[in-house]
Amino acid sequence: MKIDSDFVMTINGESVTTEQTQPVYNPATRSVFAQVPDASQQQLDDTVQTAQVALKTWGATAANDRQAALETYADLLEEHADAFMSLLTREQGKPRAGAEWEVLGSVAWLRAVASQRLPDEVVEDTDERRVVTRFTPVGVVGAIVPWNFPILLAIWKIAPALMSGSTMILKPSPYTPLCNLKLVELAQQAFPPGVISALSGGDDLGVWMTTHPEINKIAFTGSTETGRHVMKSASATIKRVTLELGGNDPAIVLPDVDAKALAPQLFWAAFQNNAQFCNSTKRLYIHEDVYEEVRDALADFITHHVKVGDGAEADTDLGPIQNSMQYGKVQDYFADCHVNGYTFALGGEIDEKAAGWFVPVSLVDNPPDDSRIVCEEPFGPILPLMKWSDEADVIARANDTIYGLGASVWGKDLTAIERIGQQLEAGTVWLNEVHQYSPFQAFGGHKQSGLGCENSLHGLMEYTNWQTITMNKVM
Repeated sequence: MKIDSDFVMTINGESVTTEQTQPVYNPATRSVFAQVPDASQQQLDDTVQTAQVALKTWGATAANDRQAALETYADLLEEHADAFMSLLTREQGKPRAGAEWEVLGSVAWLRAVASQRLPDEVVEDTDERRVVTRFTPVGVVGAIVPWNFPILLAIWKIAPALMSGSTMILKPSPYTPLCNLKLVELAQQAFPPGVISALSGGDDLGVWMTTHPEINKIAFTGSTETGRHVMKSASATIKRVTLELGGNDPAIVLPDVDAKALAPQLFWAAFQNNAQFCNSTKRLYIHEDVYEEVRDALADFITHHVKVGDGAEADTDLGPIQNSMQYGKVQDYFADCHVNGYTFALGGEIDEKAAGWFVPVSLVDNPPDDSRIVCEEPFGPILPLMKWSDEADVIARANDTIYGLGASVWGKDLTAIERIGQQLEAGTVWLNEVHQYSPFQAFGGHKQSGLGCENSLHGLMEYTNWQTITMNKVM
């Protein structure tokens, strides 16, 4: 199949187009290079019906057969990996290294989740009674995928949903629909018709999905603001929901670090995927004894080792902001810093005449804790650096947020970093590392960073209903 052209929706195993289309932009050039269908409400209704029909057979399919289908899908994705990497760079903007990490990581994820099982739990088994809790498919899943990691975060939903015996309708972000449409088109070679379909469209399609009475679960990754709307819409029919939402991840640096050695790690913690990453470090707390040293080492590393540019160019480290909406939001954070007189240790000026939506990597030097750049999630390459001296105080400052997705602590004193890490209010806390994920490692947010879990058996369980069967053996 062609990965780089002929972008269509998939309904019940068939390719579907529409008269009305939506444009897709290359963020490195701001130019339109593709069109995708814009689904109607009737097409959603039709897709849901086919998914409900497929559910009856797929939900009854043996786990080993579902595993074989997922492994076939992984083989197909690996076979087309190079084409997906190129398309991902073109529509999302990320450099080749980031695209390779995402696509090959998705292949590995499919194979790992295929091996996972949720065996029946025997609660009681005596001569008189038997009690068993089993895990049944949740039903038809509506998956709503973001634009920052469109392939990987789709697979995080596809793999456990299909392994559970559920069926899925995938809605890509309108900013990055191409790879997702091709992922589902490719999946038809591994799964029966109706098991996984894809519809492209805008905000209306998302609302139709979250309110549809025959979609049983919504799996959503995106902003906290949108997550609130998803949760509200899903409540009308008491849908199951998994929400992976925004973050304002703190990183705390202890005074015993080697600043020069740590700088590259702190850079990637904050700026991987051009900081368009729910789990990127967005607040960097540096002990006052090493503040200037760490700040200057980080600025020096960025200045001499990091290139921002078109992801298609081999030497690019960071690509553009993915879309015009987000570019405008990032511009606003820069403007707010200037209006309030904050000092930039690096960067600070956006060239608005650049060919693409490019933003320079920028460090804000010790802004106040109540500033927007500290309190909010810019989702772009602008990072506030703050001083700390008291451990209890910095923990309180790190926790002073509505978010609780991730956090990290850095230092040679392993007792200290573990002590601090255990007090941070976040779903994942990394100690002397960051952005380490696994199909076997639970991932989810505290507070307003989300609801539910992805990955591991906990994540697989999110796509099931619990059913307890009790039997009285003595009549």
